[in-house]
Amino acid sequence: MGDSTDEDDLRLLVIGLDAGCRPILEPLFEADEIPTLERLFETGTSGPLESQIPPWTASAWPSMYTGKNPGKHGVYDFLSFDGYDWDVVNSTHVRERPVWELLSEHGLSSVVVNLPVTHPPREFDGALIPGLTAPEDPPCHPEGILEDVKMACGDYHVYPQSTDTPKESIEGYERTIECRGAAFRYLCRRIDPEFGFLQFQLTDSVFHERPGDKEAIEAVYSAVDEQVAETIEETDPENVLIVSDHGMGTVTGHEFRVNEFLREQGRLEAKSGGEGMPDWSTSWQNDLLEGESAGEHEEGVLEKAMNVAAKFGVTTQRVANTLDTVGLKEPIGKRVPNEMIRAASEQVDFPESEAYVRSKSELGIRINLEGREPNGQVPESEYENVRDELIEQLSNVRTPDREPVFDEVAPRETYFDGPHVEKAPDIVTVPAAFDNAISADVGVDQFGEPMEPWNHKRTGIVAAAGSDFDESVALGGATIFDVAPTICTLFDVPIDTEMDGTTLPVVDDGTEATYPDYEADPISATDDRAVEDRLSDLGYL
Repeated sequence: MGDSTDEDDLRLLVIGLDAGCRPILEPLFEADEIPTLERLFETGTSGPLESQIPPWTASAWPSMYTGKNPGKHGVYDFLSFDGYDWDVVNSTHVRERPVWELLSEHGLSSVVVNLPVTHPPREFDGALIPGLTAPEDPPCHPEGILEDVKMACGDYHVYPQSTDTPKESIEGYERTIECRGAAFRYLCRRIDPEFGFLQFQLTDSVFHERPGDKEAIEAVYSAVDEQVAETIEETDPENVLIVSDHGMGTVTGHEFRVNEFLREQGRLEAKSGGEGMPDWSTSWQNDLLEGESAGEHEEGVLEKAMNVAAKFGVTTQRVANTLDTVGLKEPIGKRVPNEMIRAASEQVDFPESEAYVRSKSELGIRINLEGREPNGQVPESEYENVRDELIEQLSNVRTPDREPVFDEVAPRETYFDGPHVEKAPDIVTVPAAFDNAISADVGVDQFGEPMEPWNHKRTGIVAAAGSDFDESVALGGATIFDVAPTICTLFDVPIDTEMDGTTLPVVDDGTEATYPDYEADPISATDDRAVEDRLSDLGYL
């Protein structure tokens, strides 16, 4: 990193490692797989970075880049709900000011590449290519810049392209990561920004798609390290900040099917035959098992077997993922018709239920409140009683090993505050050490093996290296809400008094200011099946 104070230099480079954490990085350090990242950690200062609740990508990155909790920015999950209908979240659902727009208002330019939930981009001084929840070939800022990137860098994809073999899958990861770095460097040459934010999503995705696959994990991180090295060499940033939105680790406990629990408590109704809500519980599944003759069938042995399997939680997603691994997805798919998929599972009847899990990534329960939900079943006068009863009941749930399922079950106000708290689940459920998992399944046993052997943990990482950072200061107690205030302070931009974090102690405390209300764009639909399929493949839906 350079020591120049030239105003044209990249003053701060932020590297986002989705799901990065010490338990993942340390073995890679020891194996000398990621020497550039290791050097940054060793020469600078580092520590844990506590995520929010829920510690999931689509909500956590907006919390980081706005410095505000979901109650203020409005995004709790990969999905946004309007009554019982849903859509995949995008940048219009984020109702607070991203830090690069705040910098732009103070005359500072930025290049932002691959950050989740940044599609569609707004105007600011700089350039942006959006990340997860954006469609392929998304609109970028400035308009038309993606075509220039593709011409200059050869190609660019938001998501890795489909492959037929594990070897090709790894090569696809490497190509995608290489394009991230090349695009960022091209935009830096073109924009000459003061601030850069380069995010790598595959450091998370590889654990969902290739859980425990040492070769794939090492390949992803090695490719990221190479891009970080090339980016530092070319952009010569004065300071580098490494951040993650959450951690990652094995899930060795139990999966708790909360909706099945609620049904057994008499609070939830279910439907079968594909008539339940929301329709994502069935609509995407046969796409994972797609086949030419999937529309016609006669009930037979295979369908009966699917029904039995569904009772034990062997869902079509699990089947699809397993078949895909051995290269059998398509031929099996041609023998598994749509009607069979729907008949083999039950869905929550949201309008007729008192309470339910809408989406497992929300980590909570929504009460079907009269006057708020379209067909609310719980009178407003009973809301607090119902919520208190559910909190007590869920707090007392034990696993088959007689251990608590949850570290905490609490009212949403415990974790969220702001004008958009009403969008949150009414009850927040925090799995014990995130070694248990919850699901929205119904029609299966209350407990089972976790669908995903690896999943998110709450503790990520932060590291700071550079001439403007006090590298002798130990970083402890940092949260993802501290990142945006730290960026502001480094650039001498007043911190928004509404931010929930504080400046990390590696730089002196900055000043604060009250900013005008953020004029967010009207909420627009994502409505992109490819995005939904990608989230399904990763296990988020």
